[in-house]
Amino acid sequence: GRINPMKKVDLTIFFPYLNDWGTVGSMMLLSVSAAKKLKKSFEVLVIDDGSNKMSKDALESMKRLVPNLRIIHHNKNTGYGGALRSGFKRSRGKLIFYTDGDAQYDVRELSKLFTVYRPGIGLVNGYKKVRHDPWYRTVLGGIYHHTVKMMFGLKTRDTDCDFRLIEKRVFDKVKLFESSGTICVELVKKISHFGYKIKEVPVSHYDRPSGFSQFFNLPRLYRTGTGIIKLWWKLIIKQEYLA
Repeated sequence: GRINPMKKVDLTIFFPYLNDWGTVGSMMLLSVSAAKKLKKSFEVLVIDDGSNKMSKDALESMKRLVPNLRIIHHNKNTGYGGALRSGFKRSRGKLIFYTDGDAQYDVRELSKLFTVYRPGIGLVNGYKKVRHDPWYRTVLGGIYHHTVKMMFGLKTRDTDCDFRLIEKRVFDKVKLFESSGTICVELVKKISHFGYKIKEVPVSHYDRPSGFSQFFNLPRLYRTGTGIIKLWWKLIIKQEYLA
């Protein structure tokens, strides 16, 4: 029988995608086998945030291999935050697992998130056991993390770790607005602000196997800095959690 497009599933496995065709295929397949081991009904959702034609085609060709795969193409790039917002909104799972398509995390470790998950926990957040990045990324990442933690009063060990399991119901209250990578801080802060429980689990982190990081160039660092300050003003000073 045909799958009812509105049918709820236990789990959405979601990847934001921007030209990561070198890695995302194997990640999808590994995540499917992880979901099957967990004995969960699932869908795989990829939000293609304005990739080039070759990457779009590579993604479409995965439909033959990946069961229950849905692909949503954005014509224009909406930013990392835009891709995440789109994915959270379109997920049909009671639970949403997401990670980036660049293979810096091992999707088979999805099972680790489920070792601590119980119904009623809003977020299970991975944290990097050891960060495998060039030294300057590790240093800057550390500074960023501690600054953000202090500014927003966050208890989590690693706001920057995009390896998360989230109950879909948290989005009844948590409304997200950020378009850049600052969405991760917005997400964790709002989930905790609305009183949902958060658990944390150590996960492995690997060198980026293909492509290159978009994170470290000066204009981008400047945008991240100003983005974080604006978000701080909105959430901490003005206490605007809904707009």
